[in-house]
Amino acid sequence: MMYKNVSPYLETIRFGVIAGAAGGLAEMVWVALYAYATGGNATILARGVTTAAGVSALFPASPEGLGVAIHMTLAVMLGVALAFAWRAFSAMRGGAAASPYPFMLAALTGVWAVNFFVVLPILSPAFIPMVPYAVSLLSKLFFGAAAAEILRRADVTALTARRMVFTRSA
Repeated sequence: MMYKNVSPYLETIRFGVIAGAAGGLAEMVWVALYAYATGGNATILARGVTTAAGVSALFPASPEGLGVAIHMTLAVMLGVALAFAWRAFSAMRGGAAASPYPFMLAALTGVWAVNFFVVLPILSPAFIPMVPYAVSLLSKLFFGAAAAEILRRADVTALTARRMVFTRSA
């Protein structure tokens, strides 16, 4: 629910956090299902995230938990950035109603490409072969779909709140 006295920036951050958390969880579910279906081990990826972030020494007894925490932190940060990007994109369109799905799927495809072809080859080349490209791309697309649904709902909530304020003042 959008409150009248809440800053649009705080509202965007709030929905961005939710979108990022939903996207991060969608990725984890997908990777867990893929690992289960192929006889793999999803915890290896969580350890890989910890290694790629260069923080393995922080919690040597629990690199999996740290990997999940890093993944979710990055997911929430990405969700907030995407929420602001979506708001800016929507504003450029004059506030016209549009689906966030194409925007989010394109953005997450770009994030995936930068991650796997620029960042990871430098930071952690060993992480790249842990998951096939198609599986990791699907992971990002699931993130995008989950984030898009949250932001779609945020748009509906905001529009409803604006209509309520408009009709009350009329």
